[in-house]
Amino acid sequence: MTAREMPEQGTPAGAPRPGFATGLFLGRPDTDLLTGPAGGPRRPAPAEERFLARLREFCEKEVDSAAIERADRVPDEVVEGLKDIGALAIRLPRRYGGLGLSTHCYLRALMLTSTTHPALSELLAAHQAIGLIQPLLLFGTDEQRRAFLPRCVREITAFALTEADIGNDPFRMHTTAVYDPASDSYVLDGVKTWTTNGVIADLLVVMAVVPAGERGEGGMTAFVVEADAPGVTVERRNSFLGLRGLENGCVRLHRVTVPAGNRIGAEGEGLAIALAAQDTGRLSLPAVSAAAAKWSLRIARQWSAARVQFGRPIARHDAVAGKVSFIAATAFALEALVEVIARRAAAGDTDTRLDAELAKLFASEQAWVIADELVQLRGGRGYETAESAVARGERGVPVEQLLRDVRVGRIFDGSSEALRAFLAHDVIEAHRAAAGERGTAPGQETAQAGKKPGAEEPAGAVDPAATGKAAGAGETTHAGKRACAGETTRAVEAAWIEESAWAGEAAEAHKAAAAGKAAPARDTAPAGDTFRTGDTVRTGDTAQAGDTARTGDTDPAGDTARTGDTTAVRQTDAGIPAGPDASAGRHDAVLDGHLEFVARTSRRIAGELAAVAAGSGPEGEGLDGRQRFLGRIVDIGAELYAMSASCVHARALGGADGSPAELADAFCRQARLRVAESLARLGENTDAVDRAVTGQVLEGRYTWLEEGVVDVSVDGPWIAEQRPGPATGPGLRRVIRPAGTAKSARPSDETTRRTR
Repeated sequence: MTAREMPEQGTPAGAPRPGFATGLFLGRPDTDLLTGPAGGPRRPAPAEERFLARLREFCEKEVDSAAIERADRVPDEVVEGLKDIGALAIRLPRRYGGLGLSTHCYLRALMLTSTTHPALSELLAAHQAIGLIQPLLLFGTDEQRRAFLPRCVREITAFALTEADIGNDPFRMHTTAVYDPASDSYVLDGVKTWTTNGVIADLLVVMAVVPAGERGEGGMTAFVVEADAPGVTVERRNSFLGLRGLENGCVRLHRVTVPAGNRIGAEGEGLAIALAAQDTGRLSLPAVSAAAAKWSLRIARQWSAARVQFGRPIARHDAVAGKVSFIAATAFALEALVEVIARRAAAGDTDTRLDAELAKLFASEQAWVIADELVQLRGGRGYETAESAVARGERGVPVEQLLRDVRVGRIFDGSSEALRAFLAHDVIEAHRAAAGERGTAPGQETAQAGKKPGAEEPAGAVDPAATGKAAGAGETTHAGKRACAGETTRAVEAAWIEESAWAGEAAEAHKAAAAGKAAPARDTAPAGDTFRTGDTVRTGDTAQAGDTARTGDTDPAGDTARTGDTTAVRQTDAGIPAGPDASAGRHDAVLDGHLEFVARTSRRIAGELAAVAAGSGPEGEGLDGRQRFLGRIVDIGAELYAMSASCVHARALGGADGSPAELADAFCRQARLRVAESLARLGENTDAVDRAVTGQVLEGRYTWLEEGVVDVSVDGPWIAEQRPGPATGPGLRRVIRPAGTAKSARPSDETTRRTR
């Protein structure tokens, strides 16, 4: 059993309708769910603007990010300063002493602090998203909220879930909580391996397993634990590739007595609490990723203009221009995701769990690519530390630090691989549920998912539900025949999917795009529903020295879209007049085209998922061997989500110069190339071969390949054995002390109930 076999447990009660991501994978994307209030994009309220201004001033004047990096520690005075301006209680309701500001403001605060130093944003996010605040707001009693939430204004909290044998599978938990009826309390024993904020926490949310007994079936349960309680010991402060200054530690609990009143929810509800906390926490990653992308764009712009090679700035060289264009377009898309997620979370009228997972997956993956591209763009200076550059007399730009810091985004709050599996499981279940509501077998009514309603049935149509049988090593065929070496047959050869640009066709399409020509006319959907996969511009096809790069794609008005040309737009057949209004109309038409692409491709992947749902057993049986296939579909969905958010956000921003629409257009063109590649790999891939090779690797067939190297790993078990018991070394808990205070004391009610 996995944590996602009961996906509804991660959804707070009362969510009235599915979010955008659910509809996207069902072939019904509803961009109204991404659209904010009428009258333009959401602007911060005056109180939020004042708070963000104070936070920015504090970060710029009071925080030495280089010192944090050198010392691997956030100074006490910085933590106290964050408390003083209310940064630990941004969304905490004012009745508990918090600022009561919006999710949008909270995410903007994370963007400011993460670009100052990521240890700051991790401290704030671990405290407010997965620490004590969110679990109590969602699941706590009124008494618990009154007792603990005011303390969260100045006391730091942490979420203790992970153990040595737990990755994305919390059912391997060993920490126990045994009820003692005599004292109406629980006794906790166990070791938590990677607890962010655990070294400096005042309060812990501890997940433990209550054994089944006379009181009930027990199960995973959440408890509020005082960090200074007898038996709680911080045994180790962990170190990582990046995120220096992160107060992450191993916490041992030995016969820790916790009052029953400190239990959050009922026994066995811990998984629901953990998933809900993670879902909220995943809102943080898109914000941090967007901030990294925005900073990367700033550095890329300044550096590529200042650095001259072969007689011109490197940005004017085509290979570098592609990197700058990619960074700019993707930064816009990531910020659009943040804006969309913030609005949806604030509205509270939809279940944003899948939206948050999809946004986290896309943002963390793209932030890593951006960081890697920025290192490449900076060359040797990108690999050099900022401190070394300063010593040589140059500007200290911490690009290599960025690469180290953003890498964890693909692991934190669910690895990318786990998120793809979770998302695939949930959307397949959504297809099953939709089929059940219609009274049909999964996939039966989605055979025409890639066609417009009423489109003529093409010759040789095959019902995917009728061909969803296993091929080779458990793979499902979609065209009724097997491919060589047991690989999945071309899913796109099913009648309800128009063909993408395959192999040589893709190369020809890309060459045509680079030359400014239209792509081959082969990639059209049934009934003339054009689906252009090859006619999008490569990220390197940017203008040089004022020469606009043509993309070869035509907008609905019939005029060839040029990404850099926003002036002198001629009269079109659609009746758009010349001048600024023409530019606005032209951009609207281009964005409409991208949203039509999203809708068409959404129907295509919905058909794929319906076929998988039809061919798999209950509870997702038979899907383990198709993780990469389903992962590609999830990645396509993530691209479509980002495209949709970009188009909606660009329209909300408006602007007479059309610059938001230009960035959205550039991003969508780049995304369409990635989508085309993923679509092609649904049918033509090496999945079966890779599984076979991996099996041989595990059997030791290729150990000869490992010869001739030196393994400098330190000997020891791959996974540390859980050994409950008393601590054997000194406690490493660090108490944050206000300036001039000899020892830390619990803040008084007067202090914790301040409002701003």
